[in-house]
Amino acid sequence: MAQDRIEQGRGFGAKRPKKSTSLGNKNLVPVPEGAKTSPKRVGQGPGSGMGKTSTRGSKGQRARAASMRRGFEGGQLPLHRRLPKRGFTNIFSVEFQPVNLISLSKAGLFGEVTPAILKAKSLIKSEVGPIKLLGTGEVTAAITITVDAFSASAKEKIEKAGGKVIIREKKKEEKKN
Repeated sequence: MAQDRIEQGRGFGAKRPKKSTSLGNKNLVPVPEGAKTSPKRVGQGPGSGMGKTSTRGSKGQRARAASMRRGFEGGQLPLHRRLPKRGFTNIFSVEFQPVNLISLSKAGLFGEVTPAILKAKSLIKSEVGPIKLLGTGEVTAAITITVDAFSASAKEKIEKAGGKVIIREKKKEEKKN
């Protein structure tokens, strides 16, 4: 038993053989039966297997062209009316794009950091939308960053490192007459 464990241990640290990345004939497996199905062609006669009633059964409302509306449950109280109304949608809510201090240091950003630089480093999706600086992580170099909002811990850490946080000015839209 102990000898087996010693033999196993000798394999640790040894270089593994490289896996081939090319797509060889071994990897090309035939497509399983039924994976490629042609679409139903209904109403093409009895030989097609989908002739006459075209897979709709015999008579009744479900066999007709204009069937019931979506969500209709045959007179039973439908789900959308059974469930209670809850909450509301706040039309004034603002969704910030979060940027953490750790992501700034991982991206190697220091000095002056603008929304355009954050966008170029893929830390935010859009430089137009509101950006909020959050305090997760540490700052090693002095950073002057321009954002729309920030957490107290983020501001404290940046100022401790010798940098500063600037609130971005909102552009006022001119009214057209």
